[in-house]
Amino acid sequence: MIELGPGTGRLAADVLSSLAARDALPERYYLLEVSPDLRERQREHLRERLPDLLPRVEWIDVLPAHWRGVLLANEMLDAVPPHLIARRGGAWFERGVEVGAAGEFRFADRALANGALRDAVRARFPGDGDYASEINPAAQALVRSLALRCDAGALLILDYGFPASEYYHPQRNGGTLMAHYRHRTMEDPFFLPGLADLTAHVDFSAIAHEGVAGGMSLAGYATQARFLINCGVLDALARRGEPQTAAYLREAGAVQKLLSPAEMGELFKVLALAKGIDDDLIGFRDGDQSHRL
Repeated sequence: MIELGPGTGRLAADVLSSLAARDALPERYYLLEVSPDLRERQREHLRERLPDLLPRVEWIDVLPAHWRGVLLANEMLDAVPPHLIARRGGAWFERGVEVGAAGEFRFADRALANGALRDAVRARFPGDGDYASEINPAAQALVRSLALRCDAGALLILDYGFPASEYYHPQRNGGTLMAHYRHRTMEDPFFLPGLADLTAHVDFSAIAHEGVAGGMSLAGYATQARFLINCGVLDALARRGEPQTAAYLREAGAVQKLLSPAEMGELFKVLALAKGIDDDLIGFRDGDQSHRL
């Protein structure tokens, strides 16, 4: 099992804990992490929560040449830097950053040359008026590479985003780039440079296409809410005890955040690519929206 971009290590601990309860632990759980600081934070988190399982965890800093099993990419693709493209007055521009007279960062546009990038945005941008959005060849190439390296298994991608028809909707004419700072969302991408996280939504149509081009098949696409319900999150909540207890209410609040359309339930999606798996994945048993890709 491999996890890309494991952050604090919390997801790894949750997955390992759940698999241990089902007597289904993987022989090894690999964390692909290049930051020494994050590696230490992940190690400490796992040491505190699951010291007996820590020997199963191994850190890697490059993609394996071949993989088999399950590969998780949770809120990873949104952090892959995209190209910012603008169409203005019928002309095409790539948006970069410059330093203003007062030392501030600001956007600066330059003409977008003919080539693959321009061809791609011409095919995706709607209409012919002014429009700005993102395109992410690096994220697409990463997924194709992961698919090409898969001998057998499932690639699960969890992130916020849309199919192409929604991503490049005429009314979404300013793109999706945003900054996140201390659990707050900022429209200004230059808010506290170096401290705020910059993200852009995922074009799941493009990601699915690259996975299939890499030799995997589309195994499902659903909202996070539907995926978790299919996987039994409400049954797990019911096992927490009586609804009036503090423990149940605490867990119910967390589940509400994961499932609510106003929180993470609809904006976050789950995309699965598979190779050499005959059984259907239960997370997409109901509410599969693969046809929208």
